Amino acid sequence: MNMNKNLLGLNVIKRLAVSLGLLLVLTVTHAQTAIESVSGSLQGGSEVVRIDLSEAPKAEPVGFSVQSPARIALDFPDVVSAMGRSTVDVNQGNLKSVSVVQVGNRTRVVLNLKQATAYKTQIQGKSILVVLDAVSGSAPASAVQVFAPVQSRDTQPLRDVDFRRGDAASGRVVVSLPNNQVGVDIRQQGQTLVVEFMKTTLPEGLRRRLDVADFGTPVKTVSTFQVGDRVRMVIEPQGDWVHSAYQSDDQFVVEVKPVKVDTTKLTQGVGFNGQKLSLNFQSIEIRSLLQVIADFTNFNVITSDSVTGTVTLRLQDVPWDQALDIIMQSKGLGMRKTGNVLWIAPKDEINTKEKLDMEAAVALQGLEPLRTQSFQMNYTKATEVATQLTTGTATGAATGNARLLSPRGSVIAEARTNQLFVTDIPSKLEQVQQLIAKLDIPARQVLIEARIVEASDTFGRSLGVKLGAADLRAQQGGTGGYAIGGGNSVAFGTNYGNAVATAGAGGVVDLTGNFVNLPAIGQNGYNPASFALSIFSSAANRFLNLELSALEADGKGKVVSSPRVVTADQIKALIEQGTELPYQVASSSGATSIAFRKANLRLEVTPQITPEGNIILALDVNKDTVGQSTAAGFAINTKHVQTQVLVENGGTVVIGGIFEMTETNSETKVPLLGDLPGVGNLFKSRSKVANKTEMLVFITPKVVADKAAR
Repeated sequence: MNMNKNLLGLNVIKRLAVSLGLLLVLTVTHAQTAIESVSGSLQGGSEVVRIDLSEAPKAEPVGFSVQSPARIALDFPDVVSAMGRSTVDVNQGNLKSVSVVQVGNRTRVVLNLKQATAYKTQIQGKSILVVLDAVSGSAPASAVQVFAPVQSRDTQPLRDVDFRRGDAASGRVVVSLPNNQVGVDIRQQGQTLVVEFMKTTLPEGLRRRLDVADFGTPVKTVSTFQVGDRVRMVIEPQGDWVHSAYQSDDQFVVEVKPVKVDTTKLTQGVGFNGQKLSLNFQSIEIRSLLQVIADFTNFNVITSDSVTGTVTLRLQDVPWDQALDIIMQSKGLGMRKTGNVLWIAPKDEINTKEKLDMEAAVALQGLEPLRTQSFQMNYTKATEVATQLTTGTATGAATGNARLLSPRGSVIAEARTNQLFVTDIPSKLEQVQQLIAKLDIPARQVLIEARIVEASDTFGRSLGVKLGAADLRAQQGGTGGYAIGGGNSVAFGTNYGNAVATAGAGGVVDLTGNFVNLPAIGQNGYNPASFALSIFSSAANRFLNLELSALEADGKGKVVSSPRVVTADQIKALIEQGTELPYQVASSSGATSIAFRKANLRLEVTPQITPEGNIILALDVNKDTVGQSTAAGFAINTKHVQTQVLVENGGTVVIGGIFEMTETNSETKVPLLGDLPGVGNLFKSRSKVANKTEMLVFITPKVVADKAAR
């Protein structure tokens, strides 16, 4: 009895929790519109996806489509999901499934398709109907993708239009919008993509036609211009391609990817991409199994009489091309595809037939009549092209044995008119014409400008002193000097030269010269300035002489060398200027001759233009000057840099630099006396030297636009 009461209490609690949950859901859905269900159906031969909402929508949802993988995305702002699950499997017609994802107060409904197609939306009561167009070989030209609603009536300018190369050689057109509310329509018209930006203007600097063929993507040109109150962009791709577009905040991107078609594969793309099937057979004949797969894929299958045997297999949800590959591998079979026809036979039989076909083709070439055709060379030399046709290598390249012409073919190069005369079978002449069309093109020119800047900052200072004395009493009839020893005396003479001691009359020693002789050192070839002072006695016969000398030098210098040269893409260029210095060279026999060595400014460069428009430079820069004279001749001061660098077109890069600084402080003084405070300055000489030199090498490459491009 107690157990029943407990169970009854639990049931009441569960019902109460469910009621509270339903109440919360009703409260949320009442406050905000919710998606209640998504379903797919066929109506009048068209596929229709029905999205039921709790309230009637005010406007159609904003959406966009993606071709690879094939998807259609619809955004519902201020709408939540009340479905309770995120994926609805449909598997009907072109529609595989529907995904419903809620992020914040916005819900996105994604239709996962088997093939890309156009669509249109309409409001029907509380539901949104998405009508899918019938699937065709390619997307219809009228397919329009709308990325954002137009909410502003005032036109706003686009901020930038740029082109970039993406992964797998894809081309990306990146447009910077004024805000994230700009309406964008994109549609395919024939072989072009047309993108229109609603309620926008295009500044004068962006009204241009971008030639982006050199980027190596499917996109050739991008033209942007103003049409009324909108900006129209026309993208012109080439070859087989698919496109996708997406918007991130205020940046809109259109990506065009190349489609690589492999005619030998059953399905295009990486790996196996066929429609999935399930096979469960017990001892079924190979020929019957191949007929089942042919009926499933609508391929025409031709099976060789030598294909026999049975096979037992069970495959669940396997791509049909993978299932066919497994079956053929297990029985040693091979396949050759021609259009929508498959020929299946043992591998040995296929290889034997292909070998016979190739041998017959080679034998036919030996019997095919020869023709002679002339080719006019416009931008290349006929002799170089003739070398490539006969040996497979250009002039100066490594020796090779490849030969484009047949064994019976021949070529004559006429240098005066720059023509080629080729004699060969018609198929080889067609190959020669295709090769010449790729070789005989104008080479792009590159202007390379180098700036070699050498700056110097020098400073020198020197302070010196001379200190001496003179005694003139002996010249005036008296006795000069001071007595020392046994009546002898020492006198100071009037000569201010070097100190010389002489013996005078009466044993008097005459000493002439300076006590201290430490003058300042000259700077830059100039003698120092001096200031002299003499202190004498009242009788003017004894003198104390003081001479101060000082000199200061400060200098700044800059040398700018700017060699520039124009050359073709991947062609080495050299420019130099300078002096050749002679010197003697002795031979083994003892005879001498004169040789020369260059002291030049030299720029050697080989440019290479990348597909993105940047430039790779192989540089060798020399800045040599005549140095000091030696017994063997003049020395050469060398500055050299050799490197390889990648620079954007028109950009400037510093490829190297040398900085050198020299500082010297010297002091010469009389021992002990020079160390005295204050007075010691009269017994010493000081000098200071501070020199700085710096060299920088700047490189600026520019691609010279030809007249056709302009």
